[in-house]
Amino acid sequence: MGTPEFAVPSLEALAACTELVGVVSQPDKPRGRGRAPTPTPVAALALARGYPLIRPAKVREPEVRATLEGWRPDLLVVAAYGRILPAAMLALPALAPINVHASLLPRHRGAGPIAAALLAGDAQTGITIMRMTEEMDAGDILLQHPVAIRTEDTTGNLTARLAAAGGVALREACARLRSGGLEAVPQDAVAVTYAPRLTKEAGRIRWTDPAVVIERKVRAFTPWPSAFTSLAGRTLKVLTARVVGERPPPDAVPGTIIALGDVIRVATGEGAIDLLAVQAAGKRPLDVRAFLAGARLAVGTRLDASA
Repeated sequence: MGTPEFAVPSLEALAACTELVGVVSQPDKPRGRGRAPTPTPVAALALARGYPLIRPAKVREPEVRATLEGWRPDLLVVAAYGRILPAAMLALPALAPINVHASLLPRHRGAGPIAAALLAGDAQTGITIMRMTEEMDAGDILLQHPVAIRTEDTTGNLTARLAAAGGVALREACARLRSGGLEAVPQDAVAVTYAPRLTKEAGRIRWTDPAVVIERKVRAFTPWPSAFTSLAGRTLKVLTARVVGERPPPDAVPGTIIALGDVIRVATGEGAIDLLAVQAAGKRPLDVRAFLAGARLAVGTRLDASA
């Protein structure tokens, strides 16, 4: 049971290491200029390979459970499916219902664990294979694979690495579940943190934050929904940024542009940050030099003066 690109390596791993009796994904969604209904990445792979596939609008419909009962699964594997499963469905598999989660639980339970790890400045994240319960991401841990976080990582490229790690971890978990070689370890309730789903508004840059926090936000919100500020009342997405060692003038209000050139250097609540690539509303992404060639900016301009 899965939906986005993150779940594709998990589907491929299952197909390679066991008999895949069925795939569940979300319904087709309109995409592109023509808004034509398009299968999810998981559904597209299942269709291409001829795997049994259902795409229910509601997972609690009686016919969905009837289909799963007919498949008689030993394992029910969930990887970013995007729906909460009822207890009756979790009870269907003979061995276990398991989840491929993109964090080292109990840290970052929830729908946005990859961005949360970047926002927190974590040195590592990883994949947790856990036994599912009705409470979200609260089940016993069966297996974990750490993945180091690089200084240049965004949610986009870190998701790709974690997706691949998820496939590897799932193969190992399947093999060890069959042999009885996985110990279920309860999560430490004291160490639990939560990672809510990203929203567009959460990407707004608050220039009173330290430069290191703003730089993490830029990476965490790439590729979606993008960190953003405003310039002359219009949205300006910040696509790439870096923290600089230079301290801004003591009288510089956070959000004030303090230098221009190959970068837009901005004072923050603690330190300064260089904007390297941006995207104005309705325009294409540009490196800052190209952006400045067509924009009228001056040192002293304040970004997002209302925030």
